Amino acid sequence: MITKTRGIVFRAIKYGETSLITEIYTEQNGLQKYIINGVRSAKARTKASLLQVMSLLDLVVYQRADKQLNRIKEVRPAYVFQQIPFDIRKGAVGLFMAEMARKTIREEESNLRMFNFLFDSFCLLDETSAPIANFHLCFLLQLSQYLGFAPGGDYGEETPIFDLREGLYVPGSPASHAYVEGECSAALYDLIRSNLKEAHQVKISSENRRLLLRHLIDFYRLHIENLPAINSHDILQEVFG
Repeated sequence: MITKTRGIVFRAIKYGETSLITEIYTEQNGLQKYIINGVRSAKARTKASLLQVMSLLDLVVYQRADKQLNRIKEVRPAYVFQQIPFDIRKGAVGLFMAEMARKTIREEESNLRMFNFLFDSFCLLDETSAPIANFHLCFLLQLSQYLGFAPGGDYGEETPIFDLREGLYVPGSPASHAYVEGECSAALYDLIRSNLKEAHQVKISSENRRLLLRHLIDFYRLHIENLPAINSHDILQEVFG
């Protein structure tokens, strides 16, 4: 069946002399693997650069439910990044977002709400003129909603600690020692109540921002079985260090 769909490139791997195997999160079919031939040849009509990680695409694909690897028939940009390729900070944030999405999204079926959230998040990262130091933190919190383990509860004098395992604000330190406290806990609550457009308004020190990133990755590890190692956060630490 020939299907038209938008897609977000999560990964592209060289295959043979001129081909690529891609992992693409699609609007119509969820997470899929596609092969596209000839894109790495000198005379290719479609260039491999179009299929880089984070690329937002309009696709025409040959889609069969009984195949794990389908083929791309046609591809063109759905959105062309204007800033991300030339801004080291935006590039680092975007790569981290793509890695987290690739390692947490596993469903091979359409989820329009999640797809639109991801697509719009990459567009906003590219277009925003606001500071982006908190963007990746807010992205993780919002993505967790679509993955089914959004943080809950309210921060306050009686519940000042966020229990990472339970995903709730609690009165005292949990026995598991997996929790967020102090200024980090308060900043986390401000981020939970924020959105990507307003995340820059949350005041967080550089050190607390680093701590929150580690806490949120732990939060994901506790709620997603067999979560692979996350690598791009090290680049974020360097870029925002």
